[in-house]
Amino acid sequence: MKKLVLVALLASGLAFGQSKKVHSSDVHWWGYKVAKSEASSHNGTVNVKSGDMIMKGNELVGGSFILDMTSINATDISGEGQGKLNGHLKNGDFFEVEKFPTATFKITSVKKNNDKVYSRTITGNLTVKGKTDVVSFPAKVTYNNGVVTMESNKFSFDRQKFNVAYKSSMKDVFVKDDIDMTVKVSAK
Repeated sequence: MKKLVLVALLASGLAFGQSKKVHSSDVHWWGYKVAKSEASSHNGTVNVKSGDMIMKGNELVGGSFILDMTSINATDISGEGQGKLNGHLKNGDFFEVEKFPTATFKITSVKKNNDKVYSRTITGNLTVKGKTDVVSFPAKVTYNNGVVTMESNKFSFDRQKFNVAYKSSMKDVFVKDDIDMTVKVSAK
């Protein structure tokens, strides 16, 4: 009898979690060549197609996001150079967006840490090009007037774990494996 009561209490606690749909997002990326000069990096944006954040009381406990990889855009250059770079990012050289138009991130845990600003560590499963790996990052989570905002500090992930590799092996050695990102999403 006690086991049933515990299961019922756990189930009712989960039922009080509220899902909030993402209504605004800001996702930035940085990619680097092995050289250390300013001209050896590029940065840009990618859009969040959809997502939700799951709250239990005032605490973020889960969620998931779908990134629209067809929207990947280099913002540090313009004109013909931007068009060429965007083409490389979208074609078989890197993200193959015709075959893999979206990437996903599913939160698996949110834990407190000792940072005064980015006081949570968000861990989840990132899936890019059909490959999934665990990614963690520091984040600031706020909840005010029914709006939850999750804002990450800059974090890195290894593009090779997702088969995001310049298809020419000689050229790929000149591109760093780490991609940096910042993510800011809000949901009502």
